[in-house]
Amino acid sequence: MEFNDRITKVIEYTELSPAEFAEEIGVQRSSISHIISGRNKPSLDFIMKIKNNFPDLEWDWLINGKGEMLHNKDVEKPDTEKNNEETKVKEKKSLPDLFSLLDDENFGKDPVSNSNARDFDKTVQRQTQEKISDSQRLENNGHNLKAQRKEIRRIVFFYTDGTFETYEN
Repeated sequence: MEFNDRITKVIEYTELSPAEFAEEIGVQRSSISHIISGRNKPSLDFIMKIKNNFPDLEWDWLINGKGEMLHNKDVEKPDTEKNNEETKVKEKKSLPDLFSLLDDENFGKDPVSNSNARDFDKTVQRQTQEKISDSQRLENNGHNLKAQRKEIRRIVFFYTDGTFETYEN
């Protein structure tokens, strides 16, 4: 069994998501992702963080894949009641996922139906149109400037002693 498979098995054993597992052992989420995918090999520090946070794991199994995963073969999963109490005590906040931020009942509906909101929308649309026309005008002027021949007006040399010289055309 490859190391990435053993890490996947440890994550399943802990009943944590890979992101929660990364937070639990104190590594970046990308580290877990790269190791699980086989892109990176784990460092000794990474393995020690796993072992320190989950002491039931066997060293030989974790490092070499030999023997049993846990010290006590009778233990299938961690004591979930104990873990739930510890989790409540620690209560680490994670970021909400994108879909939990959606208000399903009002999805796609006009969020505000009063006249102030409509006036605000019209103002934003007008300002957006003005910015678009301003940027088009600047773009057109830029093309005209490129057509003109550029000439050097002035060259300034700054010296390390704080003096400077100016040459003008």
